[in-house]
Amino acid sequence: MAPTSETLTAERILEATEEVLRRHGPAKATVVDVARALGVSHGSVYRHFRTKAALREAVTKRWLDRTSGELSGIVAGGSAPEVRLRDWLAALFAAKRRKAGDDPELFATYMVLTDEAGTAVGEHITDLTTQLARIIEAGVESGSFTATDPEASARAVFQATGRFHDPCYAREWEQPGVEGEFEAVVELVVRGLHV
Repeated sequence: MAPTSETLTAERILEATEEVLRRHGPAKATVVDVARALGVSHGSVYRHFRTKAALREAVTKRWLDRTSGELSGIVAGGSAPEVRLRDWLAALFAAKRRKAGDDPELFATYMVLTDEAGTAVGEHITDLTTQLARIIEAGVESGSFTATDPEASARAVFQATGRFHDPCYAREWEQPGVEGEFEAVVELVVRGLHV
């Protein structure tokens, strides 16, 4: 039985949109395709998302939030701040590599969507640098790190490790030796925070 608009939720629409984007790509996917996949009218989709752009922004945010959610557990963990920092950076790199490698078609779609995203990417970067700042603050409080401005240090760490999480470098993530290069950058960053 086809779902009715009463049972339609934003989450179900986002799930269907992700599938439609995977199947048709961002250039051809329409709100009508999403509605058809859900068995509802396109007006029902528009009741939850006022425009196609709003729907695409919400899908992008949902995708980015998955990574933030994975990393938040490391921030709150009980291990030493240096260990959390290393684990957090490694988890970010692994999450981005997984997204690029496990479903390249969907990753290519999200590259298009993040380019057009209004605020989702900026909010994601803010969330990630805030998580980093919390780890660095914990390191300062424990005496492990000597950063005078944890927020500025977090932004610097994020920028310094960009090659290992910025999607524009995705093609390099499978190159031989990339893990060693990642470890070398992380070691340099951690030593810099000890100064």
